[in-house]
Amino acid sequence: MNNVSRVLSRRSLAIVAVAAAVVSAPLSTPTASAVTVTPPPKHVGWDYQINGGYTPPAGVKVVSRDHEDQPAQGMYNICYVNAFQAQEGAEGDWDDDLLLRDGDGEVVSDEDWNEAILDIRTDAKRKRIAAQVNTWIDDCAAKGFNAVEPDNYDAFTRFGDYLNADQAEAFMKLLSAHAHEKGLAIAQKNTLELASDRTSVGLDFALVEECGEWEECGEFAEAFDDNVLVVEYTAKGLSQACSEWGSTLSIIRRDAQVLPKGESGYLRQTC
Repeated sequence: MNNVSRVLSRRSLAIVAVAAAVVSAPLSTPTASAVTVTPPPKHVGWDYQINGGYTPPAGVKVVSRDHEDQPAQGMYNICYVNAFQAQEGAEGDWDDDLLLRDGDGEVVSDEDWNEAILDIRTDAKRKRIAAQVNTWIDDCAAKGFNAVEPDNYDAFTRFGDYLNADQAEAFMKLLSAHAHEKGLAIAQKNTLELASDRTSVGLDFALVEECGEWEECGEFAEAFDDNVLVVEYTAKGLSQACSEWGSTLSIIRRDAQVLPKGESGYLRQTC
């Protein structure tokens, strides 16, 4: 091999080596900076005002209100959305095929609240339902809320003939991803059965009804590192929650209808 051939050979080998390195090297892709979300402070005074806002009582630092309401000034505000069921009288706001139906074609309803159940059984339907719920989440963010509370995550436990946990979690992941994109923390509402999956689903804290009544507060506290807001509806539930968790969790009792202050039947008690 002459000198020219040797030079060409070395250059060829160098080119091959560089090409191989380029092929084997992982592609560098820019990563979007994560939006920071802030869960509510732990063990503070709070109020549940989802059926109408009013001036928070003294000592309250966290308030939950409906997404159609305005946040309370100077508070950590949680935005309530009914994510897995249609509000009473609002069935017409949903495409007909997004309402869950039984074998006879009748709409499946939560009889306690006269709310139609939404059909989250397929990926396509989950995405369509999430698109609507996410518009409410957008409103929450635009109004200045700090977090969102999607209600009826536990619908599958009450309508197990139609729905299951995997479907509920798949739908909730769509909501949590969108909430986080908007800078909102997101709560797990009730649903102890899925508390162990809270990280993979993307849930930041818990807002729990009657964990004292049903002796579930400890399991929620463990799953969410004590970042749990508790609302009880009975004297027994409040007593149980306060005696066991009053020094750790944020606990109140409200009337069952969660009425605004000043209306007949309004009730709010703390530990």
